[in-house]
Amino acid sequence: MSDTWSAPVALAALPDAVEQLLQNICMNQNQAPPGAYVRQKLASLGEEAALGILRVISASIIRKSLDGFILYMIDKAPPQAQRLAPVSPLRTPSSPSHLMFSPPLGNLRGSPSSSLSSDSAVSPKLAAWGELEFRKAFLILSYIGENQLDDIDDISAAEIRSLKHLGMVDFEERVWEALGQKYIDKEDRRMTLDWDAKKTHLYHCHVSLDGKYRFKGPYFHKTKTHLHRVLGDENVLAVKFAEEVADSRIFSRDYYSMYHKIAREGIRVGSHRYCFFVFKDGGKEEKKKNPTSSAVKCYFIRMESNATIDQSQYILSRKTVNEARSVFMHAHGLSSVTSFMARFSLILSKTVKLEVDLASVNIEVIEDVLCRDRDGNIVYDKDDKPRIHTDGTGFISEDLALLCPHNFYKGEQIRDENVEPLLIQFRLFNNGCAVKGTVLVNKKLPPRTIQVRPSMVKVLTDPNLSTIRTENSFEIVGTSNKPKRTFLSRYLIALLSYGGVPKEYFIDIVINALRDAHGVFSNKRAALKVSVCHGDMDDFSAARMILSGIPLDESFLQHRLSILMKEEQRSLGGGKLPVPESYYVMGTADPTGILESDEVCVILDNGQISGKVLVYRNPGLHFGDIHVLKATYVKALESFIGNAKYAIFFSCKGPRSLADEIAGGDFDGDLYWVSRNPQLLEYYKGSEPWTPTSSLQNVPNHNVLNKKPSDFSAEELEEELFKLFLTTRFQPRYAKSVAADSWLALMDRLLILGEDCIEEKDHVKAKILQLIDIYYDALDAPKKGGQKVKVPKKLRAESFPHYMERHNSYTSTSILGLIYDKVKSYQSEDPSVKEIWKLPCFDVEVPEACLNKWKEHYEQYRQEMANAMNNGDVGKNEAAKEVIRKYKKGKNEAAEEVIRKYKKILYGAAEFEESERGMEEIFNEALAIYHITYNFAVSKRLVKYCGFAWKVAGPALLKYHAMKKGEQSIFCLPSVLQEILKHPFNRSPFGEFRTVDKVSIGLATRPHAPSGDTARSSTHFHASATALNAPTRLHKTPFTLKIIPMDKSEAI
Repeated sequence: MSDTWSAPVALAALPDAVEQLLQNICMNQNQAPPGAYVRQKLASLGEEAALGILRVISASIIRKSLDGFILYMIDKAPPQAQRLAPVSPLRTPSSPSHLMFSPPLGNLRGSPSSSLSSDSAVSPKLAAWGELEFRKAFLILSYIGENQLDDIDDISAAEIRSLKHLGMVDFEERVWEALGQKYIDKEDRRMTLDWDAKKTHLYHCHVSLDGKYRFKGPYFHKTKTHLHRVLGDENVLAVKFAEEVADSRIFSRDYYSMYHKIAREGIRVGSHRYCFFVFKDGGKEEKKKNPTSSAVKCYFIRMESNATIDQSQYILSRKTVNEARSVFMHAHGLSSVTSFMARFSLILSKTVKLEVDLASVNIEVIEDVLCRDRDGNIVYDKDDKPRIHTDGTGFISEDLALLCPHNFYKGEQIRDENVEPLLIQFRLFNNGCAVKGTVLVNKKLPPRTIQVRPSMVKVLTDPNLSTIRTENSFEIVGTSNKPKRTFLSRYLIALLSYGGVPKEYFIDIVINALRDAHGVFSNKRAALKVSVCHGDMDDFSAARMILSGIPLDESFLQHRLSILMKEEQRSLGGGKLPVPESYYVMGTADPTGILESDEVCVILDNGQISGKVLVYRNPGLHFGDIHVLKATYVKALESFIGNAKYAIFFSCKGPRSLADEIAGGDFDGDLYWVSRNPQLLEYYKGSEPWTPTSSLQNVPNHNVLNKKPSDFSAEELEEELFKLFLTTRFQPRYAKSVAADSWLALMDRLLILGEDCIEEKDHVKAKILQLIDIYYDALDAPKKGGQKVKVPKKLRAESFPHYMERHNSYTSTSILGLIYDKVKSYQSEDPSVKEIWKLPCFDVEVPEACLNKWKEHYEQYRQEMANAMNNGDVGKNEAAKEVIRKYKKGKNEAAEEVIRKYKKILYGAAEFEESERGMEEIFNEALAIYHITYNFAVSKRLVKYCGFAWKVAGPALLKYHAMKKGEQSIFCLPSVLQEILKHPFNRSPFGEFRTVDKVSIGLATRPHAPSGDTARSSTHFHASATALNAPTRLHKTPFTLKIIPMDKSEAI
């Protein structure tokens, strides 16, 4: 059947909506387009009447011909066409959304308007393109930029077909040579050796201001979402809409209209059509002005395809967009469009699926525990809703809990310890309902049982949609985990200071941390501590070198340490202070009912703790958000959870939930800061807890339509949802950030004022309390109908303390200002290396063949790395900032891919430990790399050029270095090294000085196993006789520690 949809000039013109619905019917039911006579008859009816007839036909089965059916319906139609009434978006398939309509598929690229007017059949190139595996087909589109495949002469249909059976590495190289190098920037090349890894493939589409498309990808990610898992990676398209950079807060109506048109007509990717489906606001959009890096992520999904390779049954075949959404949940019954999208976006959480048949699981709804006063009466909040103690938490049977992956966070395993989970943060999609929260392991439950509470159910099942099959799944977001190294924040420091903690306590922490940071060039323990703490910045290269006994004055190590030292200083200046005996743990409700209203049960590494504790939850701003509570041992809890650990249990007694008193917290996965630090407990005096003084639900907002999603027709709902996306994306709400910044400025003022300024302090405090209410309202706005929250001008700060680094600033003498000044006052040592020298250990003869081989590779590497770090048309300053940002987050994929390539050349495998090459061969080439790299660095007088040797050949060089020392190896856990570095080396736990043999420990790593692989990753720490300069009697022989890795960020 022809894909042509534009009629010849002699044919009657039909309205766009009629034309689109016609082609949808023809494609879905394999019918030929109607003839001239039938088109004339439809045109004479008018748009509304024609659409009414075609909707009936769309919901029916055409047994003979479309022409005959249309004429039959026209004859039956009443003389005057009547407008169809709005229908529920999920009531029947007779009201398809505009996004289901399919413009012609003849062209591969172009603006929507040009594609709609196309009158050409599917081209030979497009037909060949449709025979390819999707990621290969997408790569071709990615490599032609904004061009159309039919408009370029660089590749023919036959050539496309000839590439079909190539492996991805070879396919990418051939397509890059034929297309990519001519049409796109080198940094956009998707060159990787990791095509076969079991990672999520992410496909991106960038929409420019003039409505043109540019495809990028595929990119790879370790985590997956429920959306990707159900539909398949190739059926999800991340769409980024550009904006005017000059003033991103003003969005032109022209662009608004253009983007709406794209949403109505969908995005064509070859012979696939993708339609707007869901978006999610990831937050922090106020700080991101780059139009391609918005925190608001928008996703289109494939609704139809004419590709040869896609002829098998697809889960969304013959479904409208609204019916497609009902496959995930029945969100149309929610109270507002804003709530609809806030809940529907749960399918975008990064999760791992619990591999269990939900049909065999008993899912029960149990009652929430209500808050009651002393007389046993139910307590209600300001919205006349009963307060509850169990908001967001339920139970799971032990057998199901043991099936859950361990040590998970945001859908990814963060360490390799086999600790059974105590709490599981999850998303449950079942028969149209959506549930979110946590479940506590309960050994008392019968097998295969999950218990949830009404407070956890966010979307209810619509019994009218029982005929539509839903994708049911229990999706795990995270589990209760061993706490990482804990730091204070500016907010927490301000609240602690207000509560009575003296300035000297914080200053002492800063001074000790600065001494450690500035000792990195001469003290191995300080260097090791800083390098492991910030190891994610350089893949632990500095830590590996130190732990392998590389001297601290080694050229490249000095260079890396200077960078890490600056990062440590930056963190300290921002208030990120390390504080001992403090932890972040997930919270839940006490299942025993034993805890009193001022008690909690805290389970850490060694079990339940006892005594006073401070409890806080980010992002708390209220003076009473830090609670002084009593940690209590609860024997009865063991019958529920056994030996599981790492959580805090809150009481289910009293007129209000303790969690709600702490910045409006609940138990759907919130982490609570728990501190038993003796000094903090000694000085801190608590304040009355926060009590809401207003409710968003009682504040009228005429900008928000008071209509449920089910009150709209299908087309209207799509318009409203996409309008909500555009508003969220291009008109971000700044109330939260403005309130937080003003709070910090006023809080700073409050901390500075003396006891003799009582009247002014009361005035400032009153403003702060108002800002806190506004801030918490802004946090909850999306969940409460999308009411717009504003910060009154009278509450906005006019000047800011100097540590906030604003233009209109004053010099603050508060504790936060003192911390900032103390860090600034420390003069950094000159990080520049005056001389680049080689280690004597590596001063050996290297075969000429190895030197020649790697000279050629090194020249090629420098060119490839320059391309990877280049940013095309972007300005130099902007490019530099973007590279730094990506580097700090470990996301500079292009640069990392270049390094992986040369590691594969050296080892014949992804990593040194996986290599099957002979050791002597690897050592010779590693030494060749070392000498070539260092010689080049000497010639340029820039130590940074030494990095190639350690990034590529580092593990081999360190192995060679350790081999020269003749050391043996033993196994050790990272927690052992962690404990060693936590305490001074010259004191025992009893405060006595002890002498011990000097040891040094070196590090080499293996990569994490691919997703789904049962293999364990490992980290090796090599010890030699001089590294830590630490006296010990633990062992008299040099040794090597082989460490099983935990989360890199918590190694110390």
